[in-house]
Amino acid sequence: MNHLNVVLLEPEIPQNTGNIARTCAATGVTLHMIEPFGFRITDRNLRRAGLDYWRRLDVRYYGDIDDFYAKNPGADCLYFTTKGGRCYTDADFSGEKFLFFGRETKGLPEELLKANEDRAVRIPMLDDIRSLNLSNSVAVAVYEGLRQTGFDNMRKASDYLTGLLPDGSRYE
Repeated sequence: MNHLNVVLLEPEIPQNTGNIARTCAATGVTLHMIEPFGFRITDRNLRRAGLDYWRRLDVRYYGDIDDFYAKNPGADCLYFTTKGGRCYTDADFSGEKFLFFGRETKGLPEELLKANEDRAVRIPMLDDIRSLNLSNSVAVAVYEGLRQTGFDNMRKASDYLTGLLPDGSRYE
């Protein structure tokens, strides 16, 4: 596992959450999910989008945002929002970070953003586009965190084109 954590505040769409779960499983990122959800955890669309990666995922559930903060005191959070005052690539991802994302339809609550204005970051996009898809935003953020910290023991390249497997044998 690595130092990154994804926090979903009241996610609404099971397919997005399933895709995020798969990204977290593939990168060793812990997924934190804060209720209420817009779906049941047993939703087949959620499971289908996450494929068989759910068993490899470190996922934690919270009854509300206060429960999250109580169980993660002093959490170093970055709040991803279209209202962020600086670009996400300007943020420092070193140390244990909690990457916060809001609901698909509303984003993060205004009061949360106002209380954490200096930690609110934005993924750049054209002015006439409302927002990116939640699962895409999470992937962008996670991979920036991994890039900044050297990809934490992840395999960064494949030897497929050279015909060699990691053990030195050849692809058949």
